[in-house]
Amino acid sequence: MNIGIILETNDPERIWNAFRFANTALEADHLVEVFLLGDGVEAPDLEHEKFNPHGVMRKYTQNGGDLFACGTCLDSRDLEADDLRPRATMDEYLRIVEDAEKVLTIG
Repeated sequence: MNIGIILETNDPERIWNAFRFANTALEADHLVEVFLLGDGVEAPDLEHEKFNPHGVMRKYTQNGGDLFACGTCLDSRDLEADDLRPRATMDEYLRIVEDAEKVLTIG
């Protein structure tokens, strides 16, 4: 199954759970694409005593998951694109939604 996840939050626990799910789906041989939108582009920078957003995101990319980050959202926060938030456009966002059999929005 092709799963699209739209992540619109900078809440560490929600991010952690989203990527735990994404990693589980990858391990079950599903295609997963995650688009970071709005506050979601801050996810790689977040630290928390119980949850590790950066760690589960790193595992996701190492497991072959596709990750995209809204370029306009990065610019509005003066953030640079990097390997855990590759700059993307609304065209990629649209393609993810169009291609996905299921879309999950976490915000």
